[in-house]
Amino acid sequence: MYTQGGPGGPPGSDPFTTPVTPVYTTGLPSDLHSDYPAPPHGQPSLPPGYVPPQGPAVVPPPPSGYVPPQAPVMMPVPERPPGCPPGLEYLTQIDQLLVHQKMELIEAIFGWETNNQYIVKNSVGQQVFLAAEETDFCTRMVCGSMRSFVLHLQDNTGRVVVTLTRPLKCSSCCFPCCLQELEVQAPPGSPVGYVMQNWHPYLPKFTIKNERREAVLKIVGPFCDCNCCSDVNFEVMSLDEASVVGRISKQWTGMEAEMLTDADNFGVRFPMDLDVKIKAVILGACFLIDFMYFESSPKQNSHHY
Repeated sequence: MYTQGGPGGPPGSDPFTTPVTPVYTTGLPSDLHSDYPAPPHGQPSLPPGYVPPQGPAVVPPPPSGYVPPQAPVMMPVPERPPGCPPGLEYLTQIDQLLVHQKMELIEAIFGWETNNQYIVKNSVGQQVFLAAEETDFCTRMVCGSMRSFVLHLQDNTGRVVVTLTRPLKCSSCCFPCCLQELEVQAPPGSPVGYVMQNWHPYLPKFTIKNERREAVLKIVGPFCDCNCCSDVNFEVMSLDEASVVGRISKQWTGMEAEMLTDADNFGVRFPMDLDVKIKAVILGACFLIDFMYFESSPKQNSHHY
């Protein structure tokens, strides 16, 4: 593009041969006085505000020692034998369970009792059940660890396979006619056994009963349930208390966790060939023992008194 020279041209310049850079505008009023170089020959003009595409963002490498969160490993579903309630087929291949209570941040900071949640695993760490408490806020705050509750156990498909029901009862040796009990239903609506507290002046004692309320096993705890730097063991015994056939063990989780929270870990052991219904009742006894003896932390006790 060429323009005629004028008075402002340099001396000796040819007004018909001097190239001049053209003015490129968008045609908008705000761009009438903006000087944009014209696009190269043969390329279309770009709209105002056009941003050329950028390359993929470069993600910095994770810091040294970072371990990404892992998905839980589920226990494979075994074949259900005849007569086994649906969902309890997992217990046919298990003689030991690990029960981990989830730690709640609100409960740890403020001491407000929340619905308990547990993860039940086998001895190799594979998830077997998820347990979730169903209790309203007022019951948790007023009754504390002595509250009634309904605990639902889900299998790895999200199906509720076991329901534990605890009515509101007393646990004092001064009231032997109104002691603790727990009903175990598998599937929900079909009782398979009961955990009944036995009166004793100083020892925790329970009886494991089948669906006909017939005594099958006994559970005997220690005189003192204080577990300073050690586990607390509740022995599963024969009816005459002559032999030990299993154990419910409250595991030591460290000084800070024991003092600040009530999130507990348990180990449950029983014979491999034991009836799966009785295995489910022993697992229910583990939850009842947790509520009765290990549910309150010092911070929560300060709110109750």
